[in-house]
Amino acid sequence: MKRLTGWIICGGLLCVAGAWAAEFPSLKKGQELFESAKLGTTGKSCASCHVGGKNIEVSATSSDEDLASTINGCIAGPLKGKQLDPESADMKSLVLYLKSFARSGK
Repeated sequence: MKRLTGWIICGGLLCVAGAWAAEFPSLKKGQELFESAKLGTTGKSCASCHVGGKNIEVSATSSDEDLASTINGCIAGPLKGKQLDPESADMKSLVLYLKSFARSGK
């Protein structure tokens, strides 16, 4: 019985840890979103227009708030999608990813 209880607790902790980790922004998630056509309805992604981060270098040096606004402008405009909540993990992930272009000099 102790062994079964231990497995149940471990399984529960793994589920909670997985859900908890999904809530945080990451560069990987930002890259996935940047390359995904799911942000809009046109079948295109951010990467369709900004291959390798082209024309993002200057915007990537903006404040997080300004960059989030620019991202939402692209999502609502050219991608014809639904804007992201500026405080969401998805938006914060995109901001992190775009800021990486400023640091790398791409």
